Amino acid sequence: MTPLSHRAPLLLAMGLLPILATTACSAAGPDTTTAAQATPAAASADQRPFTATEVSRFDQPWAMTFLPDGSLLVTEKRGKLQHLDLASGQKHEITGVPKVAYGGQGGFGDVILHPDFARNNVVYVSYAEEGTLDTRGAAVARATLALNADGSGALKDLKVIWRQTPKVSGQGHYGHRLAFGPDGKLWISSSERQKFDPAQDMSGNLGKIIRLNDDGSVPADNPFASQGGVAAQVWSLGHRNVLGIAFDANGKLWAQEMGPAGGDELNLIQRGANYGYPIVSNGDHYDGRPIPDHDTRPEFAAPKVTWNPVISPAGLMFYNGTLFPQWKGSAFIGGLSSTSLVRVAFDGENAREAERFNMGERIREVEQGPDGALWLLEDGSKARLLKLTPKA
Repeated sequence: MTPLSHRAPLLLAMGLLPILATTACSAAGPDTTTAAQATPAAASADQRPFTATEVSRFDQPWAMTFLPDGSLLVTEKRGKLQHLDLASGQKHEITGVPKVAYGGQGGFGDVILHPDFARNNVVYVSYAEEGTLDTRGAAVARATLALNADGSGALKDLKVIWRQTPKVSGQGHYGHRLAFGPDGKLWISSSERQKFDPAQDMSGNLGKIIRLNDDGSVPADNPFASQGGVAAQVWSLGHRNVLGIAFDANGKLWAQEMGPAGGDELNLIQRGANYGYPIVSNGDHYDGRPIPDHDTRPEFAAPKVTWNPVISPAGLMFYNGTLFPQWKGSAFIGGLSSTSLVRVAFDGENAREAERFNMGERIREVEQGPDGALWLLEDGSKARLLKLTPKA
């Protein structure tokens, strides 16, 4: 990815931060906002340009990724990695998964493939792990996926290559979404764990977007590499709860962020930029106390799209397939509290919500399949895996 030139000035002195005592949502609760909702206009089932077909069901799925043979890896929050053969419908649990700290928003998280997976069979997984004295934090590990002929398999030689620092109390806002960029680097969303101030504190990596080499080492050209320590991992800061990161066709990184009450965001991630949380937000605290909007502090990078009422975004992908040619270049976001699939359209570096489809259930994840179909994972127990194809 070509580094972007814009760089917002940084407010790193913790003494400049307001003292924020409340939490953004229950530490043990689901990752959704609690702001009063007004149902936005959304296409109903008979108005949608696609047919949604149930393919399988999972227990609290969180992420999915397609393998080169067209089969699917799905993480389940309680700590399972499932391999689904879409041709036969057979499902096998992959062994060798790390122990996860399950509870609240914590558990097994993302799964992605190394860019050279076809040669090295390396996968990356993220998860919440236990610390000492009732603390927890996200971790990212890489391993070799060894599949058997019957579809079963195991993760081999698993090695943790990154951890949230510091581990803190509570069970919310891990983030831990993963993506590989066109530059071959590994990108990680590290949310602020419902602790507010760490998003502005460069002595830790909470509330940041992280950029690493594929082995977990720090690239020498990261914007804060000269500071050393965990600051060297950081690409951008001032984030709340980033539950989706994806690159567009031009190699630009976008991130959707679950904000406070009335403050969900879609951000264009720029080198070294500070996105302002918790100093600014277009939402407010859940107890009603206002947070200054982005336009009051132009030194902070402002979101390209905000949602009020919120959508509670989960998952983010850019569509480049041919089954839905009208959507090429659009982004899709799953909606939790909004029980929707949201399409975002772009004009250069500007973005807007273009369509919203009422799915009737909380949508945790959205991906594009090898044939250009859209695939959705619902949230919760007995959650459906849905394949979206054009209506005849």
